[in-house]
Amino acid sequence: MTSTSTLHFTTPGLDEKAALRVVELLQSRLDACTDLHLTLKHVHWNVVGPHFIAVHEMLDPQVDTVRGFADALAERIATLGGSPQGTPGGLVDRRLWDDYDIGRGTTQQHLAALDVVYQGVITTYRDGIKELDDLDLVTQDMFIAQTEQLELFHWFVRAHLEDTGGRLSTAGDTTEKGAAADA
Repeated sequence: MTSTSTLHFTTPGLDEKAALRVVELLQSRLDACTDLHLTLKHVHWNVVGPHFIAVHEMLDPQVDTVRGFADALAERIATLGGSPQGTPGGLVDRRLWDDYDIGRGTTQQHLAALDVVYQGVITTYRDGIKELDDLDLVTQDMFIAQTEQLELFHWFVRAHLEDTGGRLSTAGDTTEKGAAADA
């Protein structure tokens, strides 16, 4: 199996060292988006409660969009001469976060947990955007566009957790289970 640390070639104007780092950043986002779209679908299947249908239907477009992000990220890796890694075992081995472990739960519990998930994904995208400023503006543009959509989806989630004073029920929570418990 070819690893992401080996390039077959790279795109004109991007040296191999920079391309290798960009591929690493892309692979980390590919892993995050693959995990996120599966997590969103898991929530879609396991959400219950009075606002079930609203949340259930809100999540499908997010799943589809994030799945599309994963495809675009993988294709960018290939464009730079890398080999995108998309196997479940590889994702689990590489990821730096815990598995989403809330099963059947109320809309508020799942949305609170998703608030924490989106915070993590968006933060790492923004970190990548900063680093790409000195490496590859084309990939940076992709990260920026994807971050815009992720932030919009995060707002959709947070709208359910916010009171009229703008306070989030998840304020200060750093774990999915903690956020779900506070929902």
